[in-house]
Amino acid sequence: MDKNNTFISAVILTKNEEKNIRKCIKNLYFCDEVVVIDDLSKDKTREIAFSLGAKVFERFMDKDVSGQSNYGMNKASGEWILFIDADERVSKKLAKEIEMMTRKCPSNIKGFYVKRYDIMWGKILTHGELSKIRLLRLVRKGSGYWNRRVHQSFIIKGKTGILKNYLLHYPHQSVSEFIFSVNRWSTWHSIANDEEGKISSVIKIFVWPILHFVKNYILKFGFIDGVRGLIFAALMSFHSFLAWGKLYVKQKE
Repeated sequence: MDKNNTFISAVILTKNEEKNIRKCIKNLYFCDEVVVIDDLSKDKTREIAFSLGAKVFERFMDKDVSGQSNYGMNKASGEWILFIDADERVSKKLAKEIEMMTRKCPSNIKGFYVKRYDIMWGKILTHGELSKIRLLRLVRKGSGYWNRRVHQSFIIKGKTGILKNYLLHYPHQSVSEFIFSVNRWSTWHSIANDEEGKISSVIKIFVWPILHFVKNYILKFGFIDGVRGLIFAALMSFHSFLAWGKLYVKQKE
């Protein structure tokens, strides 16, 4: 991160990530700059990030992940920006590929999709909605913007490519953490749905979660991942139930 020219910037959004932030920043050794946008953490996230040479900005996220990401992109000075979560790690092969591809790709390529492995409780989830997932995480600065409060997407102007190597994700390393996350994100999802004019109903509250479970556990072969696949499918179904249930209550008030 002490190179003369800032070519690749990494942007990390944080909220009480003292358990993850040290490993995350050290893993970004190939980046010229690390920018941390912290959502008023009450632990030592900011102190740890600053001690490791990151540029740290404190900003209330206000249930708007895209707004936070766009703020981080504006604070980054690199030509290329890698958006990374605190519980994600860039494999060595992916780091080399990012360095190579960003320097040799033609100017009409504005971004790259990254494939990701989700590792829960020591094993990779090989099936379900997270398997074979591709995320647009590496973009040229000024090529677009993040859209939607949660489950956001990057609206890019220009052509994109796909990187071959994998990003490693270590989410929800306990069931209690998973449940806490589901409760939090379902609230944000309900707000986004409301802003987009979506209407909740009894059918959506009860039928859609069942269909979500069937999709994850049966149609996408989540049962092959054993107990991990079952827990994942059940909690993502619960996420759907909570999101539509919270929206229903809000719209009936």
